[in-house]
Amino acid sequence: MFEQIIQFDQNLFFGINQGLSNSFFDWLMPALRNRFFWTPLYLFIVIFLVRNYGKKGWLILLFTILTFGLTDYFSSSVIKPTIERLRPCNDPEIKKEVRNLIACGSGYSFPSSHAANHFGLAVFLILVFYRKWRLILPIGLFWAFSISFAQIYVGVHFPLDIMGGAILGSMIGYVMSTILMVNKSFKAWGSGN
Repeated sequence: MFEQIIQFDQNLFFGINQGLSNSFFDWLMPALRNRFFWTPLYLFIVIFLVRNYGKKGWLILLFTILTFGLTDYFSSSVIKPTIERLRPCNDPEIKKEVRNLIACGSGYSFPSSHAANHFGLAVFLILVFYRKWRLILPIGLFWAFSISFAQIYVGVHFPLDIMGGAILGSMIGYVMSTILMVNKSFKAWGSGN
């Protein structure tokens, strides 16, 4: 059973990494998973929160940073060293078949820290802002999914790595938003105040 799951995961990986290959994705996907590509968005979020929400904005920003820190810590420092799954581009059985569009990296693969971090941030921000701005749901999920999908396309993660990271990040984002929203200063947050 476990071997069948791994085989399915590898087949799906190659379906994306090789089967969807095209020159546009070869340009776009490495950019999507690059942290510097998103720097303007991160700066916008910081300025938007502080400018529009004052003290609450600073508190949301603090919890956003904590969410990122927790997702990155648990994915990179706790789970990856425990599972020790090789990246597709480092797996001796398949690495010759993998299309590497970026440097492979030496770390382990499961779960994807990119997926954990971005799904954590997306779920956190969605749950904090959904009542005020409903479009954040599809935009946030599309953002996290596109970055995560790019990780498979460029050859550094299997689909199950992405799924594990997305689940981990979503759980941490949910917990952090719940902790923030029970804070006294956020009692009227969802009512539009």
